[in-house]
Amino acid sequence: MSLFRLRSIRLAAAALALTLLLPACGFHLRNALTLPPDLGPVDIVSSDPYSRLARSVERALAAAGAEIAEPRAQDVAVLNIQSERWAALPASLDAQGRAQEYTLRYAVVFSMRDADGRDVVPQQAIELARDYLAPPTDSIGADSERELLSRELEREMTASIIRRIDAVFRNPQERTAR
Repeated sequence: MSLFRLRSIRLAAAALALTLLLPACGFHLRNALTLPPDLGPVDIVSSDPYSRLARSVERALAAAGAEIAEPRAQDVAVLNIQSERWAALPASLDAQGRAQEYTLRYAVVFSMRDADGRDVVPQQAIELARDYLAPPTDSIGADSERELLSRELEREMTASIIRRIDAVFRNPQERTAR
């Protein structure tokens, strides 16, 4: 048996063992977003009319099968993004007292009501943070790194909001207990 064939067999055996062990450790693929069929169209409302997060959440809901409400539609469920806050706080200083490292924070407060005006996802806040280096001598690189991190935080915030909505609709007894 050739060395290449022996390596291929070992690699296949390792892949098979990993596949069999993953469910044993509790790993499961995430199911698709669960929305009740009677929810109807969803309108995404934001305090910022040009919010990239609102458009991103809208695309994610549409991709998950939610019907997005037409502008000025009535009797629709409303996902209200009440506030979005960004902050870049110094995390470390150099010998001259200049900031070398920052923590980029992104906080969002949102809630969701059904077409009858009942809260289906109560108001809640999500805060995400990432650290990045920003040496005072490299301001161009720091700006591009901050922009990349802000886009990553927006993607992660969209996923967090979708997961929170999904969790509420997956556990209807939790929703009716409120």
